[in-house]
Amino acid sequence: MMKFKPNQTRTYDREGFKKRAACLCFRNEREDEILLVSSSRYPDQWIVPGGGMEPEEEPGGAAVREVYEEAGVKGKLGRLLGIFENQDRKHRTYVYVLTVTEVLEDWEDSVNIGKYCLLYH
Repeated sequence: MMKFKPNQTRTYDREGFKKRAACLCFRNEREDEILLVSSSRYPDQWIVPGGGMEPEEEPGGAAVREVYEEAGVKGKLGRLLGIFENQDRKHRTYVYVLTVTEVLEDWEDSVNIGKYCLLYH
């Protein structure tokens, strides 16, 4: 199932959940620092980059695209951590690990400046 929105087509699974993909973007292979981006809807909140899947898009490809669009980074897609459901908003999100290899100076949503947070020492 699909719904059209300006510049975006929302896709839904058989149960009516919006299909989303996201990445935990780590600075390196040690996975001790994670990249967060500010939310355009809630500017005082920091979130993991992600968004809706396009029609015919694989979850891994959608995750990489969303990270590029929202955080301005490219990297090596790693393991699928899980599929997380938000019952209230009817979202189903595929969450992957991504190891950052390239940080772009200028990108689509570059107003959402990212920051790295140390997870543990």
